[in-house]
Amino acid sequence: MAIGATIHTFTVHLADVDRGVYEELSLRTARQSAETAEFMMTRVLAYCLEHEDGIAFSEGIAATDEPAVFVRDLTGSLLAWIEVGAPDAARLHQGALAADRVAVYTHRDAEKVAALWAGKRIHRGGEIPLYAFEPGFVEAAAAALERRTELTLSVTERRIYLDVNGTSLSSAILERPAQ
Repeated sequence: MAIGATIHTFTVHLADVDRGVYEELSLRTARQSAETAEFMMTRVLAYCLEHEDGIAFSEGIAATDEPAVFVRDLTGSLLAWIEVGAPDAARLHQGALAADRVAVYTHRDAEKVAALWAGKRIHRGGEIPLYAFEPGFVEAAAAALERRTELTLSVTERRIYLDVNGTSLSSAILERPAQ
């Protein structure tokens, strides 16, 4: 019998100076048994760094037809398709056809992730940003996670300052085109 998902609750104090977003968020996300803590932490970071009206989590790795995070307008139209990890080229192609904006956040080596897409057909592939963090950042943040986690996340000049349950971390937000 498969083990069910573990629910994590995040209280987030978000101050994204670069985008002018200042919010207090209460997030609940399910961590599937096959999902690593690093993947879940990257999902939460992507949600916070992309935060806007209409943003939501999908079912995580259990969702086969949706990205990890998405943004819909009031009519239900898909505005942003936000992937996490190392999605295959077909998923990015599907996302670029379905939404105006696509982004990828990874906890892995960005060059290796981008190499997976080399030579593959991805609609508007040159417009898709691939975001990563400095080595060890996501791993350290994931190690500080608890079932109830308090996050203070600040972004200024494309640098993220993160406090996870009293553990302070920082990293540049590294960006490269997907193709």
